[in-house]
Amino acid sequence: MNIEIISGSPRATSVTNRLALFLAKQLKEKSAHNIGLIDVRDYDLGLLQKVFTSVDAAPEKFRPLAEKMFAANAFIIVTPEYNGSYSPALQNLLDHFPKQARKVFGLSTASVGALGGARSSQQLLLLVPALFGIASPYLLITPHVDKKFDAEGNLLDEAFQGSIDTFVREFLWLAESVQQQHN
Repeated sequence: MNIEIISGSPRATSVTNRLALFLAKQLKEKSAHNIGLIDVRDYDLGLLQKVFTSVDAAPEKFRPLAEKMFAANAFIIVTPEYNGSYSPALQNLLDHFPKQARKVFGLSTASVGALGGARSSQQLLLLVPALFGIASPYLLITPHVDKKFDAEGNLLDEAFQGSIDTFVREFLWLAESVQQQHN
């Protein structure tokens, strides 16, 4: 199974990306699946002009991204909170690839504040069905992300490992169950 982690913060010094890096390491260690990382900072998509309906329909410079998006069987979204919602850069990326039918989405939010992006998680729960995706009910809300992970994505706060383990275990169970139905 191909799982893509989408790091949704466009900021050059993103602390949210630390969580995405850690989750990529965890999934590589805890599963035999192909784990990729899509960082919104790597793609200058511009404002939506055309929906990419296939790899061939994507402009040449976005074909590597389109290949990852269309090959993915499941996604984990990692986003900061922007004005009570997920990042506009994440929205723009997903708008370019709007239909992700029967793909499981793990939802993870992060912030340097005490709420950990909880409000953005609720907005993501509305977004995923609009993409025809399936949201894993176990969310990973990450308050004080700057104190939980270092810049390389290493866990600093061992007490948070239990939350991560539950999130990863339940996401993988759902994604693998849905994938079996496709085979």
